[in-house]
Amino acid sequence: MMTRLGLPRKKNPSLLTMKQIKDEDINNESRKGPSNSDAFSALENSYGAIRTTIRVLSYSTTAAQENQILQRKNEGIQWRRFVEWAQNEIAVVPDFHKRILFSDEAHFWLNGYVNKQNCRIWSETNPQVYVETPLHPEKLTVWCALWAGGIIGPYFFKNDEGHNVTVNGDRYRAMITNFFIPELNNHDVQELWFQQDGATCHTARATIYLLKDTFGDLLISRFGPVNWPPRSCDLTPLDYFLWGYVKSLVYADKPQTLDHLEDNIRRVITDIRPQMLEKVIENGTSRLDYIRASRGSPMPEIIFKIDEAHFWSNGYVNKQNCRIWSEANPQVYVETPLHPEKLTIWCALWAGGILLQKR
Repeated sequence: MMTRLGLPRKKNPSLLTMKQIKDEDINNESRKGPSNSDAFSALENSYGAIRTTIRVLSYSTTAAQENQILQRKNEGIQWRRFVEWAQNEIAVVPDFHKRILFSDEAHFWLNGYVNKQNCRIWSETNPQVYVETPLHPEKLTVWCALWAGGIIGPYFFKNDEGHNVTVNGDRYRAMITNFFIPELNNHDVQELWFQQDGATCHTARATIYLLKDTFGDLLISRFGPVNWPPRSCDLTPLDYFLWGYVKSLVYADKPQTLDHLEDNIRRVITDIRPQMLEKVIENGTSRLDYIRASRGSPMPEIIFKIDEAHFWSNGYVNKQNCRIWSEANPQVYVETPLHPEKLTIWCALWAGGILLQKR
C-alpha cells in the first residue's frame, strides 16, 4: 500500500500478529548470519514457552469453571432430593419438621469478629465496617442442638485443663457421649431425628457408628441413612437464625474475658422462648417450598431485618429512630425524668413473620 507521496506505507507494529513478529525476527536473524544463533534459539524457546503458558492457563481456567458449574449442579440435585424427601415426610406426618434436632458449631471471638461464612451484613449502602483482628484472637467454640421444643446446649469445647479448644473427631464424640446423649435423655421426647452437617469430625467412621447406635435410621448426615446436602445453611435454623441472633446480643456489654463471653452466650440462649423456636422451625417449611420451586437455588439474600427499640413508661420518643409526620407543627413537649423506666424490645422481621422478645 502506497502513501499519497508514492512511498510505501509502514505497517503499524501494534497490528502485527504473534506469527508475523516471529517470522520477522526469523528473517532478521537469518540476515545477520550464524553468529547470532544463540539469540535465535533463545527467541524460539521464549516464543514456545509463551504459547505453552497461554494454552495451559486457558485450559486451567476453563477446567476450573467447568468443575465449579458441575459442583453447583450436583449440589442443587442433592438439595432437591433432600427437599423432596422432607416434604414427603411432612405430607405423611404433618409435624415431622418439628421432630428434627438440628445441630451445629460456631466460633465466638472475644474481639467480636464475625465469621462471614455463616453471617452476613445486608445493607443497601456500604456499611464501611473495618475490624482489626490480632493474629491469634481468643475464641470459644460452641455447639448447640435445636428443635421446636427447645435447645440442648450450649456446649463449650475445652481440654482436660479447662482451656478452650476447637473441635475434632475425638472431642466431638466425647461431647456426644458425655453431654448430648445424657441431656437428650432428660427431655421427654421420642423419635427425634438428628441432623449434622458434613464436617470431617462429624462424618468420621467412628462418629457415624456412634450416632447410628443412638438414633438408628433417624440420622440425617453425610454417610448417614439420609444424606444432608453440602453447603445448605439455608436449611438449618442454627445458621439462618440462632448464631446470628446470639451474636447480635452477646457483645452488647463488650465482654473483656472469655468467661464473661461464655456467661453471655449461656444467658442469651437460655432466654430464647419455645414460641420463638416454633416460629423459626415453621419458617423452615417455607424455605423447603422456595428451594423446590427454584430447583435448588439458594435463598434470597435478605432473610431477617433485626433491630431493637426502647419503650419508656412516660411515653418518651427517641427522635433518632422515630418521627412524627404532620403537616403542621404538633407542638409536642415531653418532660422526662433523669432515669425513666423503659422496656427494651428485640424484633426480627422477615417474609414469614415477626419474632418478638422482651430484653
